[in-house]
Amino acid sequence: MRLISSLLLSGAVALALPAVTAAQTQPSANPAQDTQQEDQPALLVADMVFITPDRVLVAEGNVEAFQGDIKITADRITYDRESGALTLEGPIRIDEAGETTLLADSGELDDGIQNGLLIGARMVFDQQVQIASVQATRAGGRYTQFSKVSATSCHVCANGRPPIWQIRARKVTHDQLERQLYFEGAQFRVLDLPVFYFPYLRLPDPTLERATGFLVPSVRTTSQLGTGLQVPYFIKLGDHRDLTLTPYVSSKTKTLGLRYRQAFKKGRIQLEGAYTRDDLQPDEDRGYLFANGWFNVLNGYRFLFNIKTTSDDAYLADYGLPDFDRLRSEIALERIKRDTAFRTSFIHYKTLRDSEDQDEIPSRVFDLYYQKRLFPTSVGGEVRLGFIAHTHERTSDEDIIGRDVARATVDAEWLRNWTFATGLRVEARLGASIDRFDIRNDSEFPNNVTRTTPRAALTLRYPLGKQESSGATQVLEPIAQIGWTHVSDEDIPNDESTFQEFDQGNLLSLSRFPAPDRREDGLTGVFGVNWSRYTAGNWRALVTIGQVFRADADPNFNLTSGLQGTSSDLLLAGQLSTANGWTLAGRGLLNGDFSFAKAELRAGWQQQTVGATGSYVWQEPDPDENVDDEISEIRLTGRYRVDENWNTRASAQYDLSESEPIRYGLGVTYRNECVQVNMNVSRRFTSSSSIEPSTEFGFTVALTGYSVKSGGQQYKRRCS
Repeated sequence: MRLISSLLLSGAVALALPAVTAAQTQPSANPAQDTQQEDQPALLVADMVFITPDRVLVAEGNVEAFQGDIKITADRITYDRESGALTLEGPIRIDEAGETTLLADSGELDDGIQNGLLIGARMVFDQQVQIASVQATRAGGRYTQFSKVSATSCHVCANGRPPIWQIRARKVTHDQLERQLYFEGAQFRVLDLPVFYFPYLRLPDPTLERATGFLVPSVRTTSQLGTGLQVPYFIKLGDHRDLTLTPYVSSKTKTLGLRYRQAFKKGRIQLEGAYTRDDLQPDEDRGYLFANGWFNVLNGYRFLFNIKTTSDDAYLADYGLPDFDRLRSEIALERIKRDTAFRTSFIHYKTLRDSEDQDEIPSRVFDLYYQKRLFPTSVGGEVRLGFIAHTHERTSDEDIIGRDVARATVDAEWLRNWTFATGLRVEARLGASIDRFDIRNDSEFPNNVTRTTPRAALTLRYPLGKQESSGATQVLEPIAQIGWTHVSDEDIPNDESTFQEFDQGNLLSLSRFPAPDRREDGLTGVFGVNWSRYTAGNWRALVTIGQVFRADADPNFNLTSGLQGTSSDLLLAGQLSTANGWTLAGRGLLNGDFSFAKAELRAGWQQQTVGATGSYVWQEPDPDENVDDEISEIRLTGRYRVDENWNTRASAQYDLSESEPIRYGLGVTYRNECVQVNMNVSRRFTSSSSIEPSTEFGFTVALTGYSVKSGGQQYKRRCS
């Protein structure tokens, strides 16, 4: 019967319902799209449709009207063509694209569904926020006025149990065009107890993604600044830019934080900072500014900047900001393509360490890097041509302490590999570099040095595979390399390569120094083995063992680098991951006394309701790295979901060599469909001449589902 009715009325429904449009819900931002939707044909489906002798159209039983993405459902619809009155008997439901739903018991509307009255009306946004009222009046095709209103995003129980929070108001007006809600005589209630009263209150429609207004406030308590309140205020400056002001007030500080963001057609910028007057440094202006962004310019080039500055060394730690020990600011221009790479940058360092003097560190650094790949058919393989320019300067002009160095490097290298039928893989490398140094403010070194470094290497690999009956695959790969380099001049200061690392990433490198101001010299040999095992059940294990031998010891390597002497420490590295969420990774340098000069171990276990990660770092004292005492630190983090609403997290960092803690933290979060509460406490034990140990408490409450959009699964309260 419904199918027959729909076929009979699909052609006549334009006469009967001339404007079943989006008028009951908000219009889109595109007027052309609205016009296109209004021009779409309407369709009426019902169990029974007839026309009375008075020429009144009546549709009864499971009535559904469609036009575009609008759907109207009612038990009975009556349309009087002469008066233009449209009467709906409920329950009534009007949906638009799943974003806004209007429910009512009954209603009287005009023929364009632009104006009218709905009894027992309730509007629902995004299947979450709902506005319930005694009645709703439709006016101007744009405004919907609700009387005696209760608004909430919490689950409302049929047994009369009050929601966690709600806004009671005498009247609420919904502006569909501006997507705003205007409350009159509003009370904010928690468990039906009045907490705040607002004569007038404006809130954005929950379907509006960006609107000017207050964000989630937070309470922050520290041992140095006392208890303070942070109230962010978001200002929409346009579709592509915004400003957030965050006043932070306590008994010991008056701070105004800011964040400015703007998106461009070919880039974006973000500025973040704060201005402070506090009791920690009375009568002084304090603050910080971080600025970063990028822009795509002509011919595939990208301009980037990342600027960091602060008023004093202790500000970031005092206000719980990222705890940098040096501020690194950079401006760069780069272009990376398949066969060419170009990057130039200027970097400035500002030290926050008590042990460093700003005038004595290389604070101004300029770098330029260019590399091009060629594939000559005459000799085969790949040719890499590179040019590197570098300079670093100190602000001090004192002899030795104020040393400045500039370097230019030209490099060329040929690489080729062969794979034989037996499985043997041979890799050949042949190259040379020329370095030109300009040294100033250091009487211990010549002003100009030109150095040449030819090099060659031959590497053999012989991978062996094995397929187990269980489906697991093993690969064993022995590796051997013989290499040679010749450095013509080493009378050059070491500013860039004071720290060296020996790991599986540079096991086969011909120079394991991090920068070209130092290069390995002489004949070397490398022996190692890689082993891996993969299973169908997502188990994976990787192991690398390697050692470097050289004809002559290189005195430029540090004690803990593992590369001193004619034979290096034994490199041991491995990774393990299991199907049940366990991961393990470790690396160490085992010396001839069967003890580790340097080692690190990281482990983790992740499940849906629980997770934990931990790391351990060990290093012997090394004066060349300014490490006078051994380093032995452990760091742990963990999370545990108690149930669908409660989550906990914890972190700890402990110095085992000094037998004292470094930092502790604990956090608890409660969340359901309409509220999220975060509580955390942390304690930092480290101190210096400018930083004192501190304890911090944090507390935030967010009305989720309305003012805060968040992903993931959400859980409703139980009504029983």
